[in-house]
Amino acid sequence: MNPEAQSNPVVQRLQTLSPGAVEEAQIFRGELTLWTPPARLRSVAEALRDDPEFSFKYLSDLTALDHYPLEPRFETVYHLYSIEHRGRVRLKVRLSGDNPCVDSVVPVWPGAIAFEREVFDLFGIQFSGHPYLIRILLPDDWAGHPLRKDYPTEGYR
Repeated sequence: MNPEAQSNPVVQRLQTLSPGAVEEAQIFRGELTLWTPPARLRSVAEALRDDPEFSFKYLSDLTALDHYPLEPRFETVYHLYSIEHRGRVRLKVRLSGDNPCVDSVVPVWPGAIAFEREVFDLFGIQFSGHPYLIRILLPDDWAGHPLRKDYPTEGYR
């Protein structure tokens, strides 16, 4: 963790609330990125939303990255915004390629319903506790997940 990120008030507050909640932190071009373990995602998300110092109440985007053939293969990426404090933070969770599964953040940010369905549809990442996790963009009988790097460029035949 670089010194600038380590001294960031968001990082310090999260480490105070829950030691080990932040695996890594980085500040690049003024934006803070935090990596948290999959088991801590929900508690970190709630802390970021509920802490009056930060109030990251708006989930502006949720997406994923595929680092194939490296492990951990996937990262889920949550872009958060604090309307009150005009601040941004990017929250990332690294996931194994064998069984990519992470807790749903729908109980924290209800707007995540469609974002999580899109990531599930295109990357095949499971969100445990999601109220309606089915495909959103592709037909139900579609084979595979087209944004995975090992997906054939012309689709399965």
